[in-house]
Amino acid sequence: MKKIVIHNVVAALSKLEYPQDKLIIQKTKSLIHGDYSTNIAMVLTNDLKEAPDKIAKRIITKIHELFPENYTSIDIAGPGFINFKLKRKLLFNELKNILKKNESFGKTTLGEGKKALVEFVSANPTGPLTIGHGRGAILGDTISNILEWNGYIVEREYYFNNAGKQMDRLALSVYLRYCELLNKKVDFPDECYQGKYIYNIAEILIDKYKDELIEDEQNVLFKESAEEHIFKDIKNTLNDLGIKFDNFFNEDSLYNNKAIFKIIDSLKNKSLIYEKDGATWFKATSVGRNDDRVLIKSTGEPTYRLPDIAYHKDKLDRNFDLIIDVFGADHMDAYPDVLAALKCLDYDVDKIKVLIHQFATITENGQSVKMSTRKANFITLDELLSEVGPDVLRYFFLMRGMNTHLNFDINIAKTESDENPVFYLQYAYARISNIINRSVQLKYIDNDQPNLSLLCTDIEIELINMLIAFPDYVEDTLNKLEPQIIVNYLQALAMLFHRFYSKNKVLTEDEELSYARLMLIKAIKIVFKNGLTILGISHPEKM
Repeated sequence: MKKIVIHNVVAALSKLEYPQDKLIIQKTKSLIHGDYSTNIAMVLTNDLKEAPDKIAKRIITKIHELFPENYTSIDIAGPGFINFKLKRKLLFNELKNILKKNESFGKTTLGEGKKALVEFVSANPTGPLTIGHGRGAILGDTISNILEWNGYIVEREYYFNNAGKQMDRLALSVYLRYCELLNKKVDFPDECYQGKYIYNIAEILIDKYKDELIEDEQNVLFKESAEEHIFKDIKNTLNDLGIKFDNFFNEDSLYNNKAIFKIIDSLKNKSLIYEKDGATWFKATSVGRNDDRVLIKSTGEPTYRLPDIAYHKDKLDRNFDLIIDVFGADHMDAYPDVLAALKCLDYDVDKIKVLIHQFATITENGQSVKMSTRKANFITLDELLSEVGPDVLRYFFLMRGMNTHLNFDINIAKTESDENPVFYLQYAYARISNIINRSVQLKYIDNDQPNLSLLCTDIEIELINMLIAFPDYVEDTLNKLEPQIIVNYLQALAMLFHRFYSKNKVLTEDEELSYARLMLIKAIKIVFKNGLTILGISHPEKM
């Protein structure tokens, strides 16, 4: 609908030989003023040296000449706004179009022929997934859905951080619990991992090896068993959330193929590496960063920036058109250094979009639940999933903008009523399904040419306008990579539908009106289904 107005105004401006580059068409705040509005007459005042109302009158006259069939009225408002009220037949044609396109309604070809890589979760295999990992997991998966919905070929990737000091600490934690279970007295350092899952891994080793490893603290079995057990647990949790990855990229490979040392050599060739205090530094200040960064410590251990640079070089070498990283707020300081280094190595870093999500906390009975992975006083994602289910979990993680801190209220999440926003949406979908099923039982024969002019109340027109705007919200979501846009849209649509349903019967004694309203709710059902599919949330026919 907006495109029709834009096309018509551009054609009129062209005929009048008026500039078109400053044209903005917006939806009106109220249907009383029409469907769309533009301030172009006021914008052109300086160029044309005329009063905006005179310019507006000429534009309106020309539109009426060129497109008399499209508008009920075109009026001047205030200091020179032009308001457009489109003929209802255009709305009704768009409503029919929704039913025609069905599951493809709202899809675009903006990403057709393009490949995208989305990296998300990438949690260290040192413990179960927590609520913080959950937010990144669901955001990453939903952003992947959005890209696919718009035609991209998407690969979901998990960066498996199986190298570094945290893995040594994990191995030591398992060894000490192994000894403890075999009645050997140990001192368990505070920095070791203290969760019950460490005992579980130690028990597996005892079942298999008895006490054979008790004097062999450096045995790789402690690290390998822990890594295997924990990562299997992580995969199971993600699978329960409906999240599947195409690739698992092992950090170890960057050490084995010397990729991290090749990065040092490449930066050295650009005179961006120097030695200081026994450490190897990246001269980041010479490329616009505030501080130089250590890439290899004086101990010989690489900092996490170095493998990150090597990993992102590998991503860029794989020739994706778009690379998306979904990171927690703790990456805020590091990723610009990684991009700066890659840019120095002559890579196009504009292909990389880094999305930072804020932390999430759980509130239960009005109290915030404190969590620490190392101390093991956390609620795992599995536990939360068993409490509220995947639909609620996904919705709650998506209903706030990723730049906003998320407070996950577990009491509301567990409520199975319209107080819970995801059930409010699903109730709307199930209610529509029930009406359509009843129409079949009552022998309503499918009528694909109903008298849609009977849809004349303000709320029916508002519903149609909202439905046909769905593709615009999808495109906006793609441009901003912010799933909350679709969440807010669906919630507003559900509110409007429930308001309509509370005052209007769909199946009435007036058969013609019933057919018209059936077409309307079938279109609403399609939009609900497509929106929920993008979000990865189910759409039950009954509740």
